[in-house]
Amino acid sequence: MKHLLILSGKGGTGKTTISSAFIKLSNAMAFADCDVEAPNLHLIMNNMGKEEVSDYYGLPKAEINSDICVSCGKCKDYCKFYAVKTENNRFNIAPFSCEGCGVCEVICPVSAITMKPKVSGELKLYKDSAVFSTATLKMGSGTSGKLVTEVKRQMSENAPKTDLAVIDGSPGIGCPVIASISGVDMVLIVAEPSVSGISDMERIIKTSNQFGVSTAVCINKYDTNLQNTKKIEQFCIDNNIICLGKVPFDKNAGKAINNGLSVVDIECNAGKEIKKLFLKVLAFLYRDNGGLIK
Repeated sequence: MKHLLILSGKGGTGKTTISSAFIKLSNAMAFADCDVEAPNLHLIMNNMGKEEVSDYYGLPKAEINSDICVSCGKCKDYCKFYAVKTENNRFNIAPFSCEGCGVCEVICPVSAITMKPKVSGELKLYKDSAVFSTATLKMGSGTSGKLVTEVKRQMSENAPKTDLAVIDGSPGIGCPVIASISGVDMVLIVAEPSVSGISDMERIIKTSNQFGVSTAVCINKYDTNLQNTKKIEQFCIDNNIICLGKVPFDKNAGKAINNGLSVVDIECNAGKEIKKLFLKVLAFLYRDNGGLIK
């Protein structure tokens, strides 16, 4: 099974729009949304059937047993994250500040502090018609990369025998992106012709290259700034990166998404170009084993 990961250096480039279109065009039997901080692929991939939800446990958090605590204050003195709070001479832990390092547990002279597992997010799985894996990170949790790894594992373990899995990554270059890139066969970077779009495209290309993963670019909303589109194309030429296609700005694309559809579910200019892009992506992905997906 080939894993195609779709990324963007910033939000709002149309990454999920293209991901959902590719899932529809390939009739993918396995796909995932790895943007665990703001997942939205499920808004388009509707009618997926029964939802299976399970808790995800990240780093443990400290808890103080007030019946044992002698209020010596050592935990507060040694906490580098200012997570230990006092009220009426009683010590407690602010859960959003605690980083789970465990120093307070070690330093406590009366063993009043213990590290306890805490739910950091929710894993969600749909597998009635196709396998769709996603998750939502809880506010204040800092284990986004590990949760992304669980999303991918959940997809792979439950996927039927299939040629292609499509993964909708998260924006930026942080932990969830790094966890998304690990182990995939190809990264398609969706860029937009804006100053920030070009800068963030360059950053995500550098990040992807660190993993030695085959990387290609497509330009979304290319006609909103033709000068910057040329800059992206020239950057790709200068850095030996293939630009596989350009998708025009299309108001109908937004209307389709607002109605819970992908852009290839309707007749529109953006959808036509995405269909061409999809074939080029498959040719690039399967270039080493004789062509396109079966």
